[in-house]
Amino acid sequence: MNAVTPMPRYGIREQIQSETALDTASESLRLLGYAIVDGGYDAGQLARFSDAFDGALAKLYAKYGLEALAAMDEQNTIRILMQMDPLFLELAMNANVLEICKRLIGGTIVLNQQNGVVNPPLGARYNQGAYHRDLPYQHFVSTRPLAINALFCLDQFTTDNGATFVVPASHKQEAFPSDLSLPGFQVQVAAPAGSFIVLDCMVYHVGGVNRTAKPRRAVNHVYTIPLIKQQISLPTALGEDFTQDRATRSLLGYDFQVPIDVEHYYGSRQR
Repeated sequence: MNAVTPMPRYGIREQIQSETALDTASESLRLLGYAIVDGGYDAGQLARFSDAFDGALAKLYAKYGLEALAAMDEQNTIRILMQMDPLFLELAMNANVLEICKRLIGGTIVLNQQNGVVNPPLGARYNQGAYHRDLPYQHFVSTRPLAINALFCLDQFTTDNGATFVVPASHKQEAFPSDLSLPGFQVQVAAPAGSFIVLDCMVYHVGGVNRTAKPRRAVNHVYTIPLIKQQISLPTALGEDFTQDRATRSLLGYDFQVPIDVEHYYGSRQR
């Protein structure tokens, strides 16, 4: 590791210690609410994800119809992407992302959702193009994250194709910033393909406008404490036989389903 020249300072008796890229990302998440994390994938792996994403989108349109999806404003979102192609379970299990989640959330982590997201070309509107938190409608702050968002950049995120804007440190303030101040606060996060833009889910953020002629594709993951219900029940959607790996089943929420009666509750206690 390269030596770091200490910044000039005085009156400082305590300092955060960061020695690795994951240390720095964790520090950035705690202080600013966002960071860019390398996914660790090579060009061949990225190509596989890209082809699988396009195939999943084609399956979605074939199954439900583009017009029907557009009527629900769902034409640019692929819900439970790993259900369309199990390859995307690899993304949800990314070691760097899970390590950051463990550091910031601590304890047991559950995948709340995995959705493919398309930012359409030529400035078309899409449903991520409005400011929000990924725990929407919540106006509170906590001493540590309850949920982490990991947005996988299947394509490079640039200022031209609608890279995500964030309001740094807004996970520490309950209310949304004023319209007068917001333009000066927001930061656009450009990131290379194959990386994750990782957010504290209480950071206000928005997808930018894609002014290019190509769609900008991403895969969004939200990881939470088990107390927060999943967007869609992954165990129900994926089925009992999707995986038998114990750690994977825990992450996907198989161990945290709401018992339907007292007998099922007793069964969970026995396990």
